[in-house]
Amino acid sequence: MDIYIKLFEVLFPVFFIIGIGYFLGKKDPKINTNFITKFTANIGFPGLVFYSLTGTGLTFNEFQNFFIYGIILISSFSLIGIVFLYFLKKDLIRNLPPYILPNTGNMGLPICLFAYGNHGFGLASSIGACVILGHFTLNIFLAQKKFDFSVILKSIPFYAVLFSAFWIYFEFETPNFILNTTMLLTYTTIFLVLMSLGIA
Repeated sequence: MDIYIKLFEVLFPVFFIIGIGYFLGKKDPKINTNFITKFTANIGFPGLVFYSLTGTGLTFNEFQNFFIYGIILISSFSLIGIVFLYFLKKDLIRNLPPYILPNTGNMGLPICLFAYGNHGFGLASSIGACVILGHFTLNIFLAQKKFDFSVILKSIPFYAVLFSAFWIYFEFETPNFILNTTMLLTYTTIFLVLMSLGIA
């Protein structure tokens, strides 16, 4: 019985927020979610990455290991996706991203937060950081059908991951006002992204 109570405690907040988005989407089918997209890409995710890596007790070795696990997972699913799409005779470029770049930031991160606490959230965010980088770089390369280094240079999440990794590598102490600010950005981003799932 305890396991069911724990599952309810973990899943209820996530699906409740998605339900809010669903209700708002039904009430106003033309609701504009462009603000959510721009906010999460330019402010929310950078704040989330920094807080989850620097404010959850994560060490650089843990971040490095789980980031590498993320690369291995993406690479493995890339091979599986290529094989499946080849045999199904589907467009490789158009259909490969859903195989290799899951929306871990939408539901995965809050579920890990509620299930495993702050440290588990930090570990999950290490893999999430890898996936987020893929969304803002590899996904664009596939859509454009070419490698464009300027995409990386213009990617704010790329700098957020790099800066956060640098911060925990040298074990800098994060001032409380920065932790508080990025914590608010983190929870705001999670709320908005979950709500946008319901709207969609």
